Amino acid sequence: MSPERGHPARRPAAGGPGLRPVAAISLLGPIAWRNLWRNPRRTGITLAVVAIGVWSILTFDVMLKAWAVNSRQEALRLLTGEGQIHAAGYLDDPGVGHRTPAPAGDLLAVLDGPMVSAWAPRVRVPAIIRSEYRTRPVTLLGVSPTAEHAVSDLPSQILAGRYLVSPADSGVVIGADLAVRLKTRLGKRVIVMAQGADGRLAERGFVIVGLFGNTRGAQDEFVFTGLRPAQAMLGVGGDLSETSLDVAPKVKPDVAVAALRRAAPGLDVQPWTALSPLAYTMETISGAYIGVWLAVVFVLMAIGIVNTQLMAVFERTREFGLLQALGLRPGMIVLLVMLESTLLIGLGVVAGVVLMVATLAPFAGGIDMSAFAAAAELAGGGGRLYPVLAPVDAVTLSLIVWVLGVAATLWPARTAARAAPVVALNTL
Repeated sequence: MSPERGHPARRPAAGGPGLRPVAAISLLGPIAWRNLWRNPRRTGITLAVVAIGVWSILTFDVMLKAWAVNSRQEALRLLTGEGQIHAAGYLDDPGVGHRTPAPAGDLLAVLDGPMVSAWAPRVRVPAIIRSEYRTRPVTLLGVSPTAEHAVSDLPSQILAGRYLVSPADSGVVIGADLAVRLKTRLGKRVIVMAQGADGRLAERGFVIVGLFGNTRGAQDEFVFTGLRPAQAMLGVGGDLSETSLDVAPKVKPDVAVAALRRAAPGLDVQPWTALSPLAYTMETISGAYIGVWLAVVFVLMAIGIVNTQLMAVFERTREFGLLQALGLRPGMIVLLVMLESTLLIGLGVVAGVVLMVATLAPFAGGIDMSAFAAAAELAGGGGRLYPVLAPVDAVTLSLIVWVLGVAATLWPARTAARAAPVVALNTL
């Protein structure tokens, strides 16, 4: 009957349509929080499952990205750079027959422009090095030392002696391991032989002025001398085999490569992604690895969360029946269980993030991989990893786990809401 006839208006039932969502959450929130600690052991187990899952996901993400970045830097700073310019066909046949003139005109303008931070001209050909006792195949590089320092780390890896001082320096710098294999040492004379521009065997004697190390593979492969002595030995005049470059910090390599291709349409300009496929593969598949690991860990977490919540629902059948008998609608029962799961999984996510930060904090200065140097170099990595936590990645992955974890509890929540009050109250 209407209020005008003297009967009071009916108040909405608990959880009825008159209760706004914010009010419902404020009403059920404290109840959900207290319910979490009614069974501390079960809550603790679920917290541990979520925390360890989040910790493993975030730690794996940070370490894998650190490895990918390290692999990329090792490849790029080992003579590759972020891009290279060659004559057409050089990459298939890296001989003296495929060479380019020194950069000039539009190409030089782009190299000296704002898109390129540094570039280095090189002569690079297969060669043979011979000491008094042994002979080894190597790659001869004629370099401009000042430019080389800007695009490569090898000039800073001198273990004994010195690096080259100018493009006209006629000394030779070889790897420390190569010196051992050749049974030679600093100050000794070696003979370097390679095919000259005229097709004949060109050779020249060099004095070893420096030994470089740290990068094991490079020590056995590369031999460095000044750009001009290498050009003179091979008879190529002022021509080059390649030009290595690094792009400016805020420029994408593909943009710089496109500009260089427009400036020199007859040359082969390639980005680092094509020159170092292993490093590129590591970088591109790191996201896929994280996705797979996230899926695996979430499935394990979901099994634990759903199992725990179902047990809690079945143990509280009488409680849910009583709440419905008092007027709490099924939708509010679902909301109550979901709030409990939201709080529980949220605590687990926060604990996982804290655990991950505590795990990685001691390694802020890097992780020494020297004990696994051979395996690290085989996989394209370097001797030290620098794990860096990206806040955006941490927040994104944590939110994904949180949302998916709460979604996984929808089944137990709906099971609780479907309990008929009369049946539930009679359940032992």
